[in-house]
Amino acid sequence: MTENSDVIGHDEISLSERPLIVCDVDEVALEFLNPFSAYLRANGYELLPRSFRLTGNIVSLDRHQEASSETVNLMLDSFFAEQMDWQTPAAGSGKVLASLADHADIVFLTSMPTRHYEVRRSLLDRHGLNYPLIALEGDKGPVLNRIHSGRDHPLVFIDDLIFNLHSVRKHAPFATAIQYMSNDVFRSMAPDPGDDIIVASDWPHIEEIIRLELDT
Repeated sequence: MTENSDVIGHDEISLSERPLIVCDVDEVALEFLNPFSAYLRANGYELLPRSFRLTGNIVSLDRHQEASSETVNLMLDSFFAEQMDWQTPAAGSGKVLASLADHADIVFLTSMPTRHYEVRRSLLDRHGLNYPLIALEGDKGPVLNRIHSGRDHPLVFIDDLIFNLHSVRKHAPFATAIQYMSNDVFRSMAPDPGDDIIVASDWPHIEEIIRLELDT
């Protein structure tokens, strides 16, 4: 893969002859919705859990007016710039990933503005999540397929968003796809991802699913 502004970090990837676990970051390995909600309140907005989306559910605290999509994007970008002050690991993620790392390679694949890559790298390292990181601003399926590169080893993909999971199922149909979202409220509103995607309830459940896949 050629380094560009839309995908960054593949120079860190050096895979062994073991299974590969590719894991999303926001709302999977790291808390996102809870700290983002706190960030919004600190800046005069709040996130209302009315549906499974951000735009349309972020309103101003003073007038309760919905923030425009442009405003939402600006706040997301500012949040990613300041993520070191807000985000922490999702419950159980560090322990489970460390346990799985004894049996598989682990790579983080995160959708975010790639200009904030170094901030995210530092945040993950701060919390002992020292696994290779790829950041992108596009479709995850083709990138994951190229990471795996036709290797004859099990591949597991974990993400919270259905369009990422469906992209992986399209471009890497041999992968085991797991949906997980750490926020209980928004997870309860998530659409059904389909029969070919496994829905996990927490990180111990993710570990159980993956160990079963690696043993088969």
